[in-house]
Amino acid sequence: MALTTLRCIGLVAGAVFSAPAAAQAATLTPIMVLQNAAIPVQAVVLGLVGAMLAAIAVLIMKLATPPGLSGGSAYLTGLRLGGPLAGALGAAYTLLVMFLFISGTSKPVSLNELAPGFAEAVMLVLLGFACGAFAAIGKWAVDARIDRAVLKS
Repeated sequence: MALTTLRCIGLVAGAVFSAPAAAQAATLTPIMVLQNAAIPVQAVVLGLVGAMLAAIAVLIMKLATPPGLSGGSAYLTGLRLGGPLAGALGAAYTLLVMFLFISGTSKPVSLNELAPGFAEAVMLVLLGFACGAFAAIGKWAVDARIDRAVLKS
């Protein structure tokens, strides 16, 4: 128990005192994170970006045509939940690979070595939530237009 407490204190102290070293390291950009990501993660990112663009296209198409009850709403409804789930799945995969890497090493792993993986996981969660938000806003706009058409108000 005491060894675990000392180890936790050592990890926290190491993280605090290595902050200046981390500040001098090269800054990650979203493009760098995507370039260094695994192929399945890149596929999830491209799928989420494609789904967001498709949601915008469906919304524009739906709002540009005369009011009607057909087309597009089911896609937006499914994407409201599917986008965040896909982002969470990609983030879970990234974190799993990171933790497998950590468990396979015999030396301590620094935060600088883990930062790209955490950035990748956070980027996937952010893209998933953004995809769900685009779909939710688009669904609300389509539903409001359908309501106005049906109620004639």
